[in-house]
Amino acid sequence: MLRRLYDWVLDKAGHRHAVWWLAFFAFADGGLFPFPPHPLLALMCLSQPRRAVRYGLITTVASIAGGTFGYLVGHFLYDTVGLQLLSALGLEAKFPVAACYLRAYGVEIIVLKGATPIPFLLLTVTAGFIGFPLVKFLLASLLSRGAIFLGIGILFKLFGPPIKTFIDKYFAYIVVATLIVIAGLFYVVDFAGGHSSAGDKCAAATLDPSYA
Repeated sequence: MLRRLYDWVLDKAGHRHAVWWLAFFAFADGGLFPFPPHPLLALMCLSQPRRAVRYGLITTVASIAGGTFGYLVGHFLYDTVGLQLLSALGLEAKFPVAACYLRAYGVEIIVLKGATPIPFLLLTVTAGFIGFPLVKFLLASLLSRGAIFLGIGILFKLFGPPIKTFIDKYFAYIVVATLIVIAGLFYVVDFAGGHSSAGDKCAAATLDPSYA
């Protein structure tokens, strides 16, 4: 199934409107629905290695714009829009957990988000709702999203064709390794630096948004 999805996305990456789709999904990941743009970005970089850095920059800018939109929804329209959006996406129950993590870790959780399974949309809406400082939010988002997306662009510009050959040959192993790395980084966010008590508290957060 993952192989078919990979082949399908690779085909779409060569579409003449692929750049617009990339920008849309990057924006949507922060403010509309959780659809990580990473696979499409990587495959577009594979198909056009010379444009890889440009694609990474487009994804970064669109992602931060989407994150800002999500922040504003959470700050000004949570009761009328934000709550319905999270509920429709099945993220309502995770909202108090995200609020707790943001209060406990602040910038750290946003910076590390790119390597964790926490939906970026959930963090953006929650950050707006709890009044997380906007400037810090934008800087952390730039650091996190830029490091991931521009990093992908640079790597594929330098090693595009060989990377594609490697992925085609070891695709299943790459998927397993990626999941292991993501799980490990999420564990670090939860427990490193003496934050285990905060992690336990956040894991037990209730549906009361004021929790923590």
